Amino acid sequence: MIEPDVGARLPLKGRVFAILLLLAEAPRHGYAIMRELQASGAEPLPPGPATLYRTLRDMQEDGLITSRQGALEDSGGPPRRYYALSGFGRRVAAAEAARLRGLVRRAGALLLEPGE
Repeated sequence: MIEPDVGARLPLKGRVFAILLLLAEAPRHGYAIMRELQASGAEPLPPGPATLYRTLRDMQEDGLITSRQGALEDSGGPPRRYYALSGFGRRVAAAEAARLRGLVRRAGALLLEPGE
């Protein structure tokens, strides 16, 4: 199978990048992702459940994440669907981080230089 071009996925939507960063730390279930997006302030208006799960579905279809049903923690509750970063998703997130670093460097050079 031929892997999609990483560069063709860029730029990422802010929500997608934020989710990839969360999943780079550890797999999470959807509710935990939603709580952490809200707590992080990554978005002015965090996504509701329908938007979040649609985003997760699209990310999975694009090969950025994987999912599995089960329990990764002893929560005592019912099994949940856990999402994890795929190898392709990690490469896309790294490429997006590099792209953003370049933008920040340029902004610093153009806007933040002393003596203006």
